[in-house]
Amino acid sequence: MPTLIASRPLALLLLLLQPLQFKILRVGLDKSEEEIEQFEDYLEELHSSGPAKPLTKEAFQRCTIIDPERPLIDPDYCTDEMKMKNVHDKFRCVREHFFLQIAYEDLQKICKNLFVPCKNGVKKCHRSRQLVEGVYCNLTRGARMSDCEYESSYRKGHVLITCRWQDDIQEIIPAYVNDIMVLHTDVKGNSLLHNEAQWPF
Repeated sequence: MPTLIASRPLALLLLLLQPLQFKILRVGLDKSEEEIEQFEDYLEELHSSGPAKPLTKEAFQRCTIIDPERPLIDPDYCTDEMKMKNVHDKFRCVREHFFLQIAYEDLQKICKNLFVPCKNGVKKCHRSRQLVEGVYCNLTRGARMSDCEYESSYRKGHVLITCRWQDDIQEIIPAYVNDIMVLHTDVKGNSLLHNEAQWPF
């Protein structure tokens, strides 16, 4: 009976060559030390078995803030943008995601607003005072990149976000978009939020 090593020589060879390949890649990259270090951290996180690290300020901007040129009502918006912006959880499809059409600086200011309940009822979200346009992405098919397909829903309402402290830049930053609370109107035409009593300004 062949041993495991003898039956899988290519896999073993690739494992042994990984550090060497990365050293060659490091030399060939025309990047700053900081960019190379970020890339190494990214690779390390991809191959780790623990939970994903929270997004940095730059990563959150890249994955969440969207270009105003593309129509937000495009039915393929999410499927295309999730691939273009490389949004995934260690190459697994994320179940839901929000893209927002807002300046990052305006989104960051929301972190100073009072706590309100998130959509799961836990009071740890901050809500925007102004209306924000965005797209809600809901996974409809696929398990791993790039087979993920999403349903895209245009939304306009008050955005709910969670925030966290980022040590290296000494700032409170947006960490996660929890929801966009869509406005509804009552029979008199007054604007109401879904479950408005739970959402004080």
